[in-house]
Amino acid sequence: VALLAHAVPFDALRTPADPEVGTLAEVFRCHPGTVVNDHPEGRFGARGRLAADLVSNPPRDDYYGPRSPLERFVDVGGRVLRLGADPDTVTLLHHAEYLAAVANKRRVRRHRLIAGPEGPEVEVIDCLDDEHGIVDHPGEDYFATILRAYLATGRADTGMVGAATGELIDARDLVEFAVDWMGEHLGHAP
Repeated sequence: VALLAHAVPFDALRTPADPEVGTLAEVFRCHPGTVVNDHPEGRFGARGRLAADLVSNPPRDDYYGPRSPLERFVDVGGRVLRLGADPDTVTLLHHAEYLAAVANKRRVRRHRLIAGPEGPEVEVIDCLDDEHGIVDHPGEDYFATILRAYLATGRADTGMVGAATGELIDARDLVEFAVDWMGEHLGHAP
């Protein structure tokens, strides 16, 4: 908690999107009509008639797992559009980590400073390790390996958008593929 003494509190309405997720995420977050949830680790934004249903009330712990915006996205038949993004950046694959039969999944506990009604508060969040992976895996990040293997099946719609390669991927199909891949390559649950 002492490490958070000089941290800027997370504010769902004001804290910018993490630069690692790209400029488009911040532009989208700030666009009028975008609904954004209040999770300091698993914040999502959405637009349209299902927006509030998709992103509201995420679980505080295991925010990519059951009852998460990612699970809801899969359940409504969502699709992922990738535009020239690095292959290890498909957030949806974190949901697959929760579903995969993998032994000894690595977990983490994080302390985040958030803006509360009475001032800054510390929130403790427990989840699978979505920064370093749920298990050690040699070589390239396993998200990139999974995505490349999935794209090699030809099941994504691909094309050029400007100068960027784009892929439109069925969320449920990708999650099911990733769950099977993880179960086979990352170790089976006992």
